[in-house]
Order: sequence, then C-alpha cells, then structure tokens
Amino acid sequence: MAFSARVSAVPLAQINVTPLVDVLLVLLVIMMITSPVLTHKLKLDLPQPGKPARVETPQIIRLAIHADGSMYWNDTPVNPAMLEAQLALAMHAASPPKLQVDPADGASYQIVAAVIASAKRQGVDKIDFVAGR
Repeated sequence: MAFSARVSAVPLAQINVTPLVDVLLVLLVIMMITSPVLTHKLKLDLPQPGKPARVETPQIIRLAIHADGSMYWNDTPVNPAMLEAQLALAMHAASPPKLQVDPADGASYQIVAAVIASAKRQGVDKIDFVAGR
C-alpha cells in the first residue's frame, strides 16, 4: 500500500462553519427557553393626563414650650388639659396637622416627653422639632 504525500503550495481556503452553526443553534434554543420568562406582565397604575392632583398642605401647629413649663399653641397660652383638647380638635380636620415643637433651652425633658406622648395618643404622626426664632 502506498501512501501519497500530496504536497501543494496552494493553501486550503475553506472555513469550517459547523462549530459556528452549533453555537448559533445553542443560542437560539437558550433564547427560545428564556423569552417566555422575560415577557411576564406587570400591572402599572400610571397617572393619566389631565388636571393635576391638588395637594393639600397640612395645617402647621407651632407649640412653644418655655423653660418654666408654660406652653403656647400658635402664640396662645395653653395648659396640658387644653393641649389635649386642641390636639383632638386639630385631628378632626380634613388633613392631619403637622406639629412643630419648639422647646426652650431650659425646658424640662418630662414636659417635652409628655407633650409628644399626648400628641401620639391623639394620632398626630408628623411631629417636628424646631429651633426658637
């Protein structure tokens, strides 16, 4: 048996496309499997064009607590019993009020804590501390 050694000076200029086709088929199968998972429906409630929604600003109540324990509801003197009644009345408004507590530097911690606890009991959920003006 004789083998012939074919020696040619011309290079073989053919591209083997079988691996390329195999890779493309695998990518196609992966895309076919994952595309139903990626197309799930998501319900969104987007705002509709038209009149802008009217935003109500909450009533701001400024409660100043002085060093001697006296309290002022929007510059009107109140005692702890009156404070409870004022907070109850304010909570019946259309929009819940925003309470701004302004304790003086020498105000007792117990008085400030009692005011905040009273406001929480009445349902005030927006309480801010402000510095004296």
